[in-house]
Amino acid sequence: MRLATWNVNSLNVRLPQVLQWLAENPVDVLALQELKLDQDKFPQAEIEAAGYRAVWYGQKTYNGVALLARAPLSLEDAVAGIPGYDDPQRRVIAATVNGVRVIGAYCVNGESVESDKYAYKLEWYARLHDYLAAELGQHPDTVLMGDFNIAPDDRDVYDPVAWEGKVLCSRPERDAFAGLLGLGLADAFRLFNQDDKQYSWWDYRAAMFRRNLGLRIDHILLSAPLSARATGCVIDKAPRKWERPSDHAPVVVTLAD
Repeated sequence: MRLATWNVNSLNVRLPQVLQWLAENPVDVLALQELKLDQDKFPQAEIEAAGYRAVWYGQKTYNGVALLARAPLSLEDAVAGIPGYDDPQRRVIAATVNGVRVIGAYCVNGESVESDKYAYKLEWYARLHDYLAAELGQHPDTVLMGDFNIAPDDRDVYDPVAWEGKVLCSRPERDAFAGLLGLGLADAFRLFNQDDKQYSWWDYRAAMFRRNLGLRIDHILLSAPLSARATGCVIDKAPRKWERPSDHAPVVVTLAD
């Protein structure tokens, strides 16, 4: 079973790339973030024509998340948003696929540590933590994947000194990420790859991708039973080289049966 996450930074713009990537990489489940589409504008027909079923939680201009499952797999018991949290921003969607509870998330960016959005980010992460704890209690086989907007440690940042204390790298954010791991989850990428300079996001400006000046902020977190099944996790940088790319690259994990 192969699962992937990708912040596409507008599905309207990036739909041809998503379809191309799925044709070349027929993963079983794909979590998408930053759809930037109203709920009724999701390209369901195109996704289904590509052999995938979908559930989505759209929002115009910003946010929006979706889960795609390769037919004949189905998306069961889908839930949009964090239950009990009245959040106007559409950032979370969950469903069960082939016995695995899959949670896709577009986590809050936070803008800057001085911003009200940063306080919202920390509150949002606390809500995510509690939600995930409840899900793990019901579903031992759980994966949380998406754009976390957190670089967990200095290996995940091209210039740790320049980024120290800034949003995406601040200590409270990293503590929030560590809190998720404390629930018994594992960072799938770090189960296999301990090298430096491995990133999933590069700013569009200043040739950051060409110079490999990026951050690893897109993650796949696996519960213990799924970690035991994991056989590999990679960042696929190929789509970042395409014309009009997303600023993020897909991350893919493979689980043994």
